[in-house]
Amino acid sequence: MTPITIYDIAKEANVSVSTVSRVLNDTAPVRASTREKVMAIIEKHQFQPNALARSLIKKETGTIAIILPDITNPFFPEVFWGAENEARDKGYTFFLCNTGGDHSRESEYLTILREKRVDGIIFLGGRINLQHCPEEMAQELIEAGKHLPIVLVNGNIAKSGLHRIYTDEAAGAVLATQHLLDLGHREIAFVGGLKEMATTMVKVKAIQKMLKEHGLEIPKERLLLGDFSIDSGKEQMARLLEQQNPPTAVICVNDYTAIGAIKATIEHGLSIPGDISIVGYDDTPLASAVIPELTTVSQNTYQLGKLAVDVLHDLIGGGKTKKQTALQPELIVRQSTGPARR
Repeated sequence: MTPITIYDIAKEANVSVSTVSRVLNDTAPVRASTREKVMAIIEKHQFQPNALARSLIKKETGTIAIILPDITNPFFPEVFWGAENEARDKGYTFFLCNTGGDHSRESEYLTILREKRVDGIIFLGGRINLQHCPEEMAQELIEAGKHLPIVLVNGNIAKSGLHRIYTDEAAGAVLATQHLLDLGHREIAFVGGLKEMATTMVKVKAIQKMLKEHGLEIPKERLLLGDFSIDSGKEQMARLLEQQNPPTAVICVNDYTAIGAIKATIEHGLSIPGDISIVGYDDTPLASAVIPELTTVSQNTYQLGKLAVDVLHDLIGGGKTKKQTALQPELIVRQSTGPARR
């Protein structure tokens, strides 16, 4: 069966093709009776306008993309949820691109999305979280930003001029540290993350600075990096607990590693927070689902996604918006932290 076209609609309605186009795109006034006749024929044939053809006229496709590194990590779906809801309200549809942490797949998606003529891109994780992004990868993203709007979420490319939405992660680490100090903890450790990731080292440096102001430190044997997974949190926590003088409190790079730390602590026959306090980071849904419920730092993930779409929408429309928007974190105190053991 030959698909119906805009020309067939015009012929049956006995109007010009441009009149049908005006009805479909609402680009100019059309007499009410003519509009009703055209719409009745469109509905009768269940006609679906060609999105690419419409994009050539309007110079927009109504689609935006989000590139993220790990769809299984609850932080990223939470950001996506905020972005998707805001995008829907503004009439956009989404391309979701999961790279699995592979920088070459990021590059592939940047190429594909330009070919797909998306109106803009939201970029999370991956190369924008590296402490030192290789020049060629940075330039690739900067070049893409010359052709379509790009908004970075919780990351940065130095001197790129790209728009950013981010939560002050250092401030969140300070909130977690101050909370533990207020509870009387002086033996504090840090678990999880990667040395090459800015999202890890920003937290470590902020904690170390805060402790130094109180005459304290995290000795190297209590600074155990690994990655961002539950298994890594469990492995590094087990190493801490097997030390001769284990800490009384642990700050984890994210909620995933904190859950691994909780598992290791329980398996070692210790109580939380009676023997040891544990703090996560991100306030994902897992934080309130685990037992004991996890004290953690909220990054306002839903709001991050929502604001990213707001900024992208302004840029797509040719508007001007400030280059950086910073959100303040919030400490969410639950059951996994308590006074330091005597």
